Amino acid sequence: MQVATKNRLRWEQLPQDVRSAVEDILGDRVVAAVSQPGGYSPGTADRVRTADGRRAFVKAVSPAQNPDSPGMHRAEARVTAALPAYAPTPRLLGCYDDGYWVALVLTDVDGRHPAAPWQSDELAAVLAALESMATALTPTPVLEVPTVAEHLAEDFAGWRLVAEDPPPDLDPWARAHLDDLVAATEHGLTLLAGDTLCHVDMRADNLLVDAAGRVTVVDWPWACRGPAWLDTAMLLLDVRLNGGHDIEALLHRLPVLADADPAAVTGLYAGLAGFFTDRARRPPPPGIPTVRAFQRAQSEAALGWLAERLST
Repeated sequence: MQVATKNRLRWEQLPQDVRSAVEDILGDRVVAAVSQPGGYSPGTADRVRTADGRRAFVKAVSPAQNPDSPGMHRAEARVTAALPAYAPTPRLLGCYDDGYWVALVLTDVDGRHPAAPWQSDELAAVLAALESMATALTPTPVLEVPTVAEHLAEDFAGWRLVAEDPPPDLDPWARAHLDDLVAATEHGLTLLAGDTLCHVDMRADNLLVDAAGRVTVVDWPWACRGPAWLDTAMLLLDVRLNGGHDIEALLHRLPVLADADPAAVTGLYAGLAGFFTDRARRPPPPGIPTVRAFQRAQSEAALGWLAERLST
């Protein structure tokens, strides 16, 4: 389920001083810019080309679009700048930050998002890339990041918030199992330990696949330190949402998940379901009108899977 942001800024709408700063980073003037669909940021997401033919990817935002987005861009800049060259990620070419506008200039990746529903060849390529990435990023090469448990603690309070004020349209199975979902989430959170740098927002619109099948993982503002299997497990929820594969079978056969504690995996999905269920009932955040529908769809996909896992 890849939903394009409906009110995304474009390169030509950026203030002149921001565009000039980006051109200074690139060393030439930008003569073409193509806005990219997908994702949920209200800021720019443009593939640009300079007069001398250099290509780059530029993303820029200010608090006027969304008050939280500049902080996310700053976090992504810090993480991306510290990622090693061998990681399958874009390189940070430069960052502009005037305290209001934040612009990231990254290497352009000549690829596209995986198709929906997931195709077997693309899924195999992405799963292999995530396993290689987990190996390459263990131990974490970026030290100044929180643990997954620290990062997710507030988000994973979702079921407690739902239990305090259940929405009228709450899934009947979830309503009947609220205590179990709270317990599974809280126990699972204590098990998410590890020393791998994890992306923690793994889904199709944060992946690019090129013509040769090479996979690049983009958008790193949420990076944390956690278990090597985390990103693969999170991707499987996206695969569940978009259909086409037996996710439980994948969980049992993927090497990176072979040693994962089943209670930790179930707790992860319970926590994500609680987060999405709680957030989907809230008003849309400023500048991101489509995200609540996405979160509702994620909640439904996760709950269906949890009902199967917790009933066996």
